[in-house]
Amino acid sequence: MTIIGVLGAGTWGIALARMLAVNGRDVTVWSALPDELKTLRTTRRHPNLPGMELPESMHYTADMAELCAGKDLLLFAVPSVFVRSTAKKAAAHMPDGQLIVDVAKGMEEKTLMTMSEVIEDELAKAPGHEHCRVVALSGPTHAEEVARDLPTVIVAAAKDVADAKTVQKIFTNPNFRVYTNTDRLGTELGGAIKNVIALSVGIAMGLGYGDNAKAALITRGNAELSRLGIAMGCRPETFAGLSGMGDLIVTCTSMHSRNLHAGMLIGRGAAAEEAKKEVGQVVEGINALPAARRLEKKYKVEMPIVDVVDAILSGKMAARDAVDALMGRNLKGE
Repeated sequence: MTIIGVLGAGTWGIALARMLAVNGRDVTVWSALPDELKTLRTTRRHPNLPGMELPESMHYTADMAELCAGKDLLLFAVPSVFVRSTAKKAAAHMPDGQLIVDVAKGMEEKTLMTMSEVIEDELAKAPGHEHCRVVALSGPTHAEEVARDLPTVIVAAAKDVADAKTVQKIFTNPNFRVYTNTDRLGTELGGAIKNVIALSVGIAMGLGYGDNAKAALITRGNAELSRLGIAMGCRPETFAGLSGMGDLIVTCTSMHSRNLHAGMLIGRGAAAEEAKKEVGQVVEGINALPAARRLEKKYKVEMPIVDVVDAILSGKMAARDAVDALMGRNLKGE
């Protein structure tokens, strides 16, 4: 039996933990919040995943050493802003060469690292970690649907294709299909930047604009993502795949999307902090925006949608004026 430790008891971590347990895996969930674990253990429910019941076979712990001991795979499912601190805590308790899967989507503002790179960086600082095996699991997925066993397709991306294939076998079931990819950077870049584009789509919806504007922002948003990724050495085809255009579509069109919801609130006049409070969960697009802007400048690429989202959230531009800024740009070929 495959033994798995899940770090993080949010919606995505719990949806995947439940799925893996139903698949016959031995699953233990860690959280830094004992009350959160108590609720999961006693109710077998997650407050933000209505209709889902957790298997009795799942285990829960607030002890990092217990979570990391003897695991075939560790799944990082904490919000992006907590990936580094969680990796630092876990590094002392996991063996060298531990297979790790990261499902957090984002870029670290200070270092411009992806979440997999952040984990590797913390492991490199800890004694006894010479071999890092970190796989990014990313794609068009909402926890609410995975928790209900609705058909889902995703990508396992790793530097070593053998690690990606191992994750593919562990996670795949009749409702959850996993592809592999060796362009881990491109896969993670798509998962981070698409949240910023989803904010722009939400803002447009909040302003009352229609499907034409939504389609334009998704398509041109993917052009910006591809432009940046290619400049960073990623493969162009990655951005046409599940972790690129696929993730953009689901995040920019689904009412499960926190980023879309937050953008709609901002389009209707809410400040960024007010929108985050109203959504009530992590809005990764707001977290990823500073890193996206820095990457744009570092690699000297043009990302006008990212620019106007930043201007709106920083209060430098009214949301309605952003449309004029985008539509009035110099004419050019596609």
